Amino acid sequence: GATSNSQFLLHPIIKPLLSSLVLVFDDKIDFYKNIDVKTLHCNVSTVTFRIAHCADLYASGKWSDFQKAAFQTQLVQPFKQIFREYYAPSVDELTAIGVSKRYEGYKIQPIQAAALFRTRGWSANYYEGVQKVFHAARIRVNVEVYADWFNPTNSEPTDIHAIRFYHKNTGENLVINDVPKALFSEIMRDLDLVVSVAHVGGVDIEASLSSIELRAVIVEETAKLFGLDNVTIEKTHVFIKGTRGEYTIHLGSGIAHASSSKMLTINVVSTQQRGKIFLPFADEDPKTAEIVSKVLLLAKDKEIRDPGI
Repeated sequence: GATSNSQFLLHPIIKPLLSSLVLVFDDKIDFYKNIDVKTLHCNVSTVTFRIAHCADLYASGKWSDFQKAAFQTQLVQPFKQIFREYYAPSVDELTAIGVSKRYEGYKIQPIQAAALFRTRGWSANYYEGVQKVFHAARIRVNVEVYADWFNPTNSEPTDIHAIRFYHKNTGENLVINDVPKALFSEIMRDLDLVVSVAHVGGVDIEASLSSIELRAVIVEETAKLFGLDNVTIEKTHVFIKGTRGEYTIHLGSGIAHASSSKMLTINVVSTQQRGKIFLPFADEDPKTAEIVSKVLLLAKDKEIRDPGI
C-alpha cells in the first residue's frame, strides 16, 4: 500500500525489512537504501511510497539492474520481489473483452487443483467454476473449470476453459487492458502454479515465458559470480562448453543433453544442510535451483567423479 508518512520509513521494526526492498517514491523507483530519506522527511505531507511489484520493475526498464545488484551484494529479501515471475497480457488478451484463453484446453486433476486454489484464496463450486474477488480493485475473476470439487474420490481430469474478468458490483465485462498490471500478473501466476502442478496428460507443460526469462538472468549472473566463461544462453536453452563435451539445458524443464543428443540423467539430491550458498531465488521454485546446480556441475565437467554421469 501507499502512505504519506515518511516516519514509517524510520520505524525500528519496519526499516530492516524495507532496507532490502525496491520502493516506488512518487515517480522514482529504487532500493530503499539508495533513497535519501532525510531529504524526503523534510516534506512529510507530500511523500508517498509503496513496495514495488515486478510490474513496476518491468515498466521501469531497470529490472535486470536490480537483479544484478542483488547478486553483487548478496541481498536477501524478506519475500520474493525482484526475482518474482511477471505475467504480461498478450496482444490477444489486450484486445479481448474481459476474457483470456491462455490456459484453455489444459487438463488438471481436480483434487490437487482445488487444494492449490484454496491456498491462493480462490473459491470453487460446480456451477460457477473457480472465482476470486479483489475488493479494493472492484474486480471479480472467474476461471471456467467445472468439477465435483468436494468429492474426495473424484479423480476425473477436467479442462480449463476461459478466464473472465468482471466488475465486482455491476457484473460488466472488463477490458483486460483496464485490469491493473500487477493484479493481472498475480492472477496468471496463480493459474500457472495450478496448471504446472496439477496438470494431467495431453498437454506438454513448460515453464511460462516469464519464468524462462527470469531463469536466464539468474543463470547469467551466477555464471559471472563463479567466473565461468563457457556458459551462454540462447532463447530457452543454456549452452555449456565443457572439457569432456558440450551440453545444453532447457530453461523450462531443466532437462540436460550432451552434444551427442543423449539425455543426461542427473538426479537432484535434497538436503537440509545446503551450506552458505547465496540463492535468493530458491524460495518457492526448486526447478530454478536445479537448473543452476546442473549448469555449475556441467561447466566444470572435468571435476565430475560420478560414473553414472
